[in-house]
Amino acid sequence: MSERYARQSVLPQVGAAGQARLAAARVLVAGAGGLGCVVLEYLCAAGVGQIEVLDPDQVELSNLHRQPLYRMSDLGAPKASVAAASLTALNPEVSIRGVIERLTPRNAAEWCARADVVVDAADSLALTYILSDECHRRGTALISASVLGLAGYAGVFCGGAPSYRAVFPHMPQTAGSCAANGVLGSAVGVLGALQAHLTLAYLLQLAPSVLGRLVSVDLATLRFGGFSFARASEPAEPQLRFIAPEEVRPSDLVIDLRSLEETPVSPLAQARRLSVEALGEQPLPDADRVVLCCRSGIRAWQAGRRLLARRSGEVVLVAFGA
Repeated sequence: MSERYARQSVLPQVGAAGQARLAAARVLVAGAGGLGCVVLEYLCAAGVGQIEVLDPDQVELSNLHRQPLYRMSDLGAPKASVAAASLTALNPEVSIRGVIERLTPRNAAEWCARADVVVDAADSLALTYILSDECHRRGTALISASVLGLAGYAGVFCGGAPSYRAVFPHMPQTAGSCAANGVLGSAVGVLGALQAHLTLAYLLQLAPSVLGRLVSVDLATLRFGGFSFARASEPAEPQLRFIAPEEVRPSDLVIDLRSLEETPVSPLAQARRLSVEALGEQPLPDADRVVLCCRSGIRAWQAGRRLLARRSGEVVLVAFGA
C-alpha cells in the first residue's frame, strides 16, 4: 500500500479494502469556490480515484480569503482549470478533470450519471434542488453543504436516503450571499472539511451510515447540532422543478419576475414582466405551461406556489443565476 495513505489506511475503519474503495470511486464536485476548494483538497489527498469538478467562474481577488487552491497569480484564470492543476500537483495518483461549465437542469443528468457520489458545493439553492431531483431519481448520494457568516450545515441526501426536498420542501423567503452578507474564511473551511468527511465516510461505508444525517455548525457560539432525517417523507403535493432557459418552448407563457431596473432586457424574448405580488392580482392567459423566471429561483418559487394554488397546468421555474 502506498506510503502516501499510510496514516489513514492504518485506521481499522479504512484499511486496504477502504483505500481500494476510495481509489475506485468517481466523485462529481459542483463548484470550485469556498466549499469546493476544501472538499477537493481532502478528497484528492485521501486518494479518491476520479474527481470531476465543474465551475464556470474565474478566480477573483475577493475569493482568496476562503479559497485556498488559488494564488494571486491565478487572478482571472478559470477556477476549474486552476483547481485541477493544483490538485494534480498535490496527488498525481488521482485523475482530476476540471470543466469550465455551469451545471444546469439540462446537463445535470449527464454529469450525475458519471459519478458514484455528487458533492454540491455550488452556493446556489436552485442548483441544490436540481441536483437533489436528479440524484434522487438515479439513487445517487448527494452531499450538500451551505455556509454564511459564521454558521452552516452539511448533510447526505438521496442514495437511499430522503431527498433534499423531503427535508426542505420549500425554498426560504430570502437567501443571503457571501457578497451581501459576508462569510469568515475559517467557517467555510470547517463546513468544507465536514462536507469532505461526509463524502469519505459514505465512500468508506462507515458505520453508522451518514445517509440521512444533517450536521449544523454555529461557530459564533461554538455549537454543533444536527438530526437524522432518514424517515422523512417525500413531499406529496406537486413539485416545482427548474428547467434551463434553452428548454423554454414558444408556446409557454413566460413571466420574468425581475424589474426593468434589475434587468432591462430579459434573456427570453417572449417574457412578460410581472412582480410576485402583481402575479397574484392579474388574470393570466391560458397556457399549457407557465415558466416563471428570476435570478436565484426564490421569487419564481414563491410565484409558482401561488399559481399552483389557483390554476391547473404545469408550472416550471428558471433561475438565471443558478
